[in-house]
Amino acid sequence: MTWWGTPRPADDAEERRQWRAEVAGVQRTPEEEKIRASLDAWDDELSKDDLKPRRTEDELERRWRRRAALNRIGNLVLFVLAVIGAAAGVAVAWMHVVGDPLADAHAYYEAATRLNHGEPLYPANLDPNANHIYLYPPLLAQLLRPLALLSYEWFALGWELIVVATFIWLLQHLGVRKRSTWIAIGLLGVPIGWALTIAQAHIPMTLLMAMGQPWSIALAANLKLFPALIALYWLGRRDWESLMAFLVWSALFVAAQLILDANNTFAFVKAVGFDQTGEPGVLRNFSIYTISPIGWLGALFVGCIAILAAARTRWGWAVAVTVATFAPPRLLTYMLTGLLAGVRRPRVAGEPDPDDMADDAAAAFVRAAR
Repeated sequence: MTWWGTPRPADDAEERRQWRAEVAGVQRTPEEEKIRASLDAWDDELSKDDLKPRRTEDELERRWRRRAALNRIGNLVLFVLAVIGAAAGVAVAWMHVVGDPLADAHAYYEAATRLNHGEPLYPANLDPNANHIYLYPPLLAQLLRPLALLSYEWFALGWELIVVATFIWLLQHLGVRKRSTWIAIGLLGVPIGWALTIAQAHIPMTLLMAMGQPWSIALAANLKLFPALIALYWLGRRDWESLMAFLVWSALFVAAQLILDANNTFAFVKAVGFDQTGEPGVLRNFSIYTISPIGWLGALFVGCIAILAAARTRWGWAVAVTVATFAPPRLLTYMLTGLLAGVRRPRVAGEPDPDDMADDAAAAFVRAAR
């Protein structure tokens, strides 16, 4: 195209700047230089991500399909592991039913019986490697005193019914129609089967932890101490109301124990110690404490920091429950049952269920992707 065939726009037209930019050797006007400088400055303010080319719908669709495929593979792997864990849990449960059914009921019965007879709740001659030692605060033994008036057989049967009932309640609380509930039960099949068949108080304590309310965590911490670490979850979220409620409930439970039996309450403070962790090699204790007490303290400190750091995320509750579960220096396999409490985040009064909101958001995402 020659110069006489090139359509020259009017001097006052918007296309004039484009035409002048296309012709080599044509100098821009001062106004055009200002506009070009402004555009260059705007490009400099954009980040690298802003300047990157946007993904097309086909690329987004392929990315979503890859993510969906990875999710299906992950779900399949979890399902297989859950089936294996459930089968192992049934085997472990059968082993305890045949070998030592309701074994831990002995410790609770003997502790409550000692209180009924006016004897010390924490005698010094009990072997920490045996299942006759009572290691908990006096509250549980005090609550079981009426049941301990029966013979051991009836006591064990009544206590096992309480354990099974609290486990059913736990399932209902977590959601019997939720896939995550059954996956978690399968993965934790061994500790659950163990705890159910030996009539362990860890099942009722797990229910209290799963409820996630200040009163329930305070009660759980007065059955076994380390659920108290979950209170750091409220501290990290700056939920002062729940934290104060936990402290008040804890004080009330301690006061109730002092009123019912002050001597044994103070005796628990004196009796609790690291000598109750059991003899290495005899008791199957897999706590870090058995390897290095200093390492255990360091891991406990890191766990507390993790609770505070993750408290405001969707994983904060699960992190708090996990740290509280692995924290005891006497850590036996059945204690991993406590991890069930982290499957569902606690509901705050007056607010919608956080897990239901997550399910609705996931469903909306799937509908939009389709």
